[in-house]
Amino acid sequence: MTLDPGLGLLRPLGGFFALHTPSDGSAGPARGLPTLAHAYGDPADGAAPGPFGDPLAFRVGKVVRALRAPEERIGASVAQQGLAARLWSVTLGCAVLYGCVPDLAPELLRWDPDGSAPDDLWLTRVRSRPADAATVAEVVVDGHLEPLGAALRARHPVAAGLLRGNAGSALAATARLLEQWAGGHGRPDVAAHARALTADLLADPRLAGAGVLTGAAFRRRSCCLYYRAPGGGLCGDCCFTRPPRSSPRAPSE
Repeated sequence: MTLDPGLGLLRPLGGFFALHTPSDGSAGPARGLPTLAHAYGDPADGAAPGPFGDPLAFRVGKVVRALRAPEERIGASVAQQGLAARLWSVTLGCAVLYGCVPDLAPELLRWDPDGSAPDDLWLTRVRSRPADAATVAEVVVDGHLEPLGAALRARHPVAAGLLRGNAGSALAATARLLEQWAGGHGRPDVAAHARALTADLLADPRLAGAGVLTGAAFRRRSCCLYYRAPGGGLCGDCCFTRPPRSSPRAPSE
C-alpha cells in the first residue's frame, strides 16, 4: 500500500495522529509558519518567519507559563516530549496502517509552536519511505529528536538522558494508543505490528537506555521533571515511585 495524499487512514485514530497535508486545503495557514528545520537551527542565523521569533523559545515559554513551572528546563522537557509524541504518532500510525511512512524531513514540516494537534504540523509534500525500524528511527530520531535535543540543550540545562527517556516514553505511549484502537476495531494485526515495531525501535542504539518495555508497559530510566511543576505528579512510567523531596537534581535528570 502507498500513502494517499491526505493520509486519510490516520484520521480515524484521532486528532493526535492526524497530519495536515496540501490535499486538505490547509496549506494557506502553514505558509507563514517556520519549518522544523528552522526551529532546530541557531536563532542567531536569522529570524524565523511569522510572529514567533525563535520558535523553540516561544514553545518552551508557552509550556512554562501553562504549567507555572519554576524552571525553564521543565518547559523544555515537556515541550520536547509533546513534539516527540506527535512525530511518533504520525510515523507509527502510517507504518502499521499503510506499511510505509511519510518522509518527515524537517524542511518539509511546518510547525505552529502556538498550536496543538492536529493544527500544529503541516507536511508540505507527501512522499513515501519504507516502514522498517531502521528507517523509522532515521526519520524520527536522526531527522528530528537529535537536532531538537541539541537545540534545546543549547538553550536550557536539560540532560540528554532525560530527553532520550522522553522519546522512549512518547514512543511507548503511542504504541499503547494504537493497540487500544486496534483492540476496539478488530485489528489484531495492527496491535501486533505496533508492538513489534516499538520493541525494535527501543532496542535501537539511538534510544538505548531510555527504559524497559515489558509487554505494553514501559518503565523509563529518567524523569521528565513534571513533578516539579505546581500540582504536578509522577507519570505512569516514571523511574521514581514517589516524588523526590530534595531539590538537587538526580543524575537521570
